Amino acid sequence: MPKRLHQLLLAALLCAAAQAHALTPNQAKAIAIGEGDARIAALRAAVAGADERTVEFIQALSDDTVKVVAGVPVIVKNDKAVDPVSGTETALPDTAEDVMNNNRMRGEIDMAMASLKLLSADAAVRMDAVKTLQGEVDESKLPLIDKAFAQESVPGIKDRLGLLRAAALLTSSDKTKRLEAAKLLAESSQAATKTLLIERIPQETDAQVKAALQFSLAQVESRLAWGDRLGAVFSGISLGSILLLVALGLAITYGLMGVINMAHGELMMIGAYATYVVQGVFQKYFPGAFDWYLLASVPVAFLASALVGAALERSVSRFLYGRPQETLLATWGISLMLMQAVRTIFGAQNVGVENPSWMSGGVQVLGNLSLPYNRLVIVGFALAVLGGVAFLIGKTRLGLFVRGVTQNRPIASCMGVNTARIDTYAFALGSGIAGLAGCALSQVGNVGPDLGQGYIVDSFMVVVLGGVGQLAGTVYAALGLGVLNKFLEGWTGAVLAKIAVLVFIIIFIQKRPQGIFAMKGRSAEA
Repeated sequence: MPKRLHQLLLAALLCAAAQAHALTPNQAKAIAIGEGDARIAALRAAVAGADERTVEFIQALSDDTVKVVAGVPVIVKNDKAVDPVSGTETALPDTAEDVMNNNRMRGEIDMAMASLKLLSADAAVRMDAVKTLQGEVDESKLPLIDKAFAQESVPGIKDRLGLLRAAALLTSSDKTKRLEAAKLLAESSQAATKTLLIERIPQETDAQVKAALQFSLAQVESRLAWGDRLGAVFSGISLGSILLLVALGLAITYGLMGVINMAHGELMMIGAYATYVVQGVFQKYFPGAFDWYLLASVPVAFLASALVGAALERSVSRFLYGRPQETLLATWGISLMLMQAVRTIFGAQNVGVENPSWMSGGVQVLGNLSLPYNRLVIVGFALAVLGGVAFLIGKTRLGLFVRGVTQNRPIASCMGVNTARIDTYAFALGSGIAGLAGCALSQVGNVGPDLGQGYIVDSFMVVVLGGVGQLAGTVYAALGLGVLNKFLEGWTGAVLAKIAVLVFIIIFIQKRPQGIFAMKGRSAEA
């Protein structure tokens, strides 16, 4: 938002506010000139009853456009000196001096601007102002907070303003007000409230108030602990949904076909770069429809990876069926070739893929728990892809042929099934799902030539743990490993968590080699 427009917006808000007091020359001088404590006191007094001129003057201080001419502060606009009280313009002399604002004064100016934004007509601006003021309020801001609280109509913001008011009351010299504030803060679920109470408890001299503050702190910590636990669960589900997307394709190429495809991560990378290309096309040719580029990227990513996968199967893999070691080495070499091809075309540096506007932001569940929209969309997308794959494998003619070839290739061939074509279709399907995983991953991180290398080992672990060829086992394994990994990270750190998960999988496979779900049918007996 342009600075002038921002000024006018705040001015209009405060003109409508009741009991506004006009800025006086003495007030403007006291705010801009003098010792730090006196300037801060004058600034706080001006904010309590700010009018249009006051807001404009404080904004100018924030923008460093206030100078002093002959002991009088003026606002510089278009190389003119504007009187902050009357608005009269005069020539700006060369002798004008800058107003010096140290870090403490700048902090007070920022807090003053945030306080004034509490009266904004925009709910998002008011919410940002409340967040900015958390932990920084004192009793001097109570008049403005009370005014904002009285006219607030959004329940969530009104609750936060109530807690902000309680935080301001903690600085009061009145014991009754401090006790009231302690009781109100006990209902908070904000991390800033915990910090505020921890800082305030050692400063409190009254035993009764200190006990009330300690009780409030225990309540807030308990509520925040639940937020941390729920956050770890959501992070685990989010990670698990990504692992599920990556492993679903591998569950077909490795689980159903028995092909150890080390290029699976690079097929995922191709899907991510396909999304990047579609983004560029929309930015250049369809900028007005940019928010819909991701929907167009989904089929493009699937087709791009599926075509590369089909080409890989027809040119290499079909000659190596039943020879796992040679398949592993061949697909590993192809993965290196694909990475180098991408480096040649797009460069070695990571490329950025933007989130559409409808995937920006998140849902605030608790004070310390926010669920980002992009993660929620990926979880939903993973479930949709899972449902599509389950339907395709379990209910369609292609799925019947795939299962038949998997269980007994010679008998399926005798029944008229073109096994070579089914192999190509199945490999292309698994590769296309890897492309969908790349499309999803592009929304939570940068896209680079090495994107697939970070997921290939994890995806193999998911497939093996879940049970080779079992989609249900893949789901349980992906979500279980995701949640387990996130909980262990909170206790041991990321590196030790990875090691612990790997040790768990090794022990589990030793005890149950068939995975969570064992394959049923003739293939299991072979």
